[in-house]
Amino acid sequence: MPRRTKLALSTEAVDAIARKTIEPFSISGDWNHFDSMDSKSAPPPPQNPKPNPPSKGSRDLLNHVEAYLAKRDGVDKLLKISRYTTKLILASSLFHSNPTLSHHLKSFESSVGVSRKAFRLGKFVQDLNALRSYHSHSKHDVLLSLIAYGGEGIYYFVEQFVWLAKSGLIDPKHALTFQKLSAWAELVGYLGSVALKFRDLRAMAEEEACLKSSVEIGGLRGVGCKEEEVRLGKLREKKVMKKLSIVQDLADALMALDDILDGKGPFSKPLLMASAGLLSALISTHKNWVSC
Repeated sequence: MPRRTKLALSTEAVDAIARKTIEPFSISGDWNHFDSMDSKSAPPPPQNPKPNPPSKGSRDLLNHVEAYLAKRDGVDKLLKISRYTTKLILASSLFHSNPTLSHHLKSFESSVGVSRKAFRLGKFVQDLNALRSYHSHSKHDVLLSLIAYGGEGIYYFVEQFVWLAKSGLIDPKHALTFQKLSAWAELVGYLGSVALKFRDLRAMAEEEACLKSSVEIGGLRGVGCKEEEVRLGKLREKKVMKKLSIVQDLADALMALDDILDGKGPFSKPLLMASAGLLSALISTHKNWVSC
């Protein structure tokens, strides 16, 4: 009898152990727990690596055009090309025999000129920021920057009132006064800008001479100077762009002087002024295209 009782107790203990073992694996129980543990222990799915941005040399043409036209200066320079191309056509007497077409071209040139002024709204702020961020220990450089950025900033600020006068919001009789003031400010700004760029060219020439001597010494010693050669190439490209920028400023300064003299100067020839404007437009378009 005692042995049977012991056997019965053992059977009940086994049943209890079996029930406790099966309970954690019930459908409403801890299967979800094991699933969550499996999901935590599983490695994350591989992510697609981000493609490297294309270099400027291999950039898609349409994407480049989109980026260029998204900039205010990009659209402004295209309008400038359109305006001075039209001026050049009118000055060349190609369509004097067709008065209707000449009238259409003059209307187009005038409307494009007003449209360009609208694109300059608030542009004087960039000159204020340039003045605020400019730091130099040379009083001469500070004075030149004040002339360059200050003159250009005043020009863009006054041009807003010229646009308002030509668009009819302000009495048109004030337009001539605003145009004179903006032309003087533009001329002063360009003179200061040319002086600053000639200073930059001198600094670039000194740096170029140092890099060139380093490359030559490295060649004599048989030591590679790849980094210096790359820097030298980039510096020469910057020099070319700086010289083109000086030509652009001189062309724009010539047109500003023509506006001050009311087209009565010794150089105030329509063909010359149209050519200067188109040259300035092409240079600035190239600079903006390369930089965007």
